[in-house]
Amino acid sequence: MTSRITPALLAVLLASLAPCTVAATDASEPADWAVTAWQADPSTVFEAQDIDLDRFKWVARPLIVFSDAPQDPAFQTQMELLAARIDELVKRDVVLIADSAPADGTDIRLEFRPRGFMLIVVSKDGRVILRKPFPRDVREITRSIDNLPIRKQELRDALDGG
Repeated sequence: MTSRITPALLAVLLASLAPCTVAATDASEPADWAVTAWQADPSTVFEAQDIDLDRFKWVARPLIVFSDAPQDPAFQTQMELLAARIDELVKRDVVLIADSAPADGTDIRLEFRPRGFMLIVVSKDGRVILRKPFPRDVREITRSIDNLPIRKQELRDALDGG
C-alpha cells in the first residue's frame, strides 16, 4: 500500500522549514544556529542548504532525505513516514534534513552524491550507517541506529542515571 502525503501534512512540513531559512540568513546568528534550533525543537525539518553537517558531529544523527523535486512520490512517502513517528527519531537524537532541489548544489548533496531519491542516516561520528534508494519505515531506521555501539552506550548511561 502506497501512502500519499496529505496537503495538510505537507503544509506543516514546509512551514517547519521556513524558520530555518530565515535564521540562516540572519548574519547576527551564531554559526551553530541550526544545532540550537534543533535542540529547541528536535522535530524540525531543516533544508540542506542551511546545514553544516560538521556542526552536528557528536551532537545528533543526521537523517537526510534527497529527491529531485518535492513532488517526488518517494520523497512525499518518506516524509510522511518520518512525520508519523517523529517521537522515535527524537529519542535517538536524529536531526531531519531535506534536500529536494538538486539545482541548489548543496554541500550535503555534493558530499553524498544521491541519484534521484535517497535516504541517508549518518552516525554521530560522521559515518554513513544507512543508505537506501527507496523510502524506509521508521522502525527499520531506528533498528539501524539502535545497533550502533554509541547508541547502546547511551542506553546504558540512561539506565545508570548518567
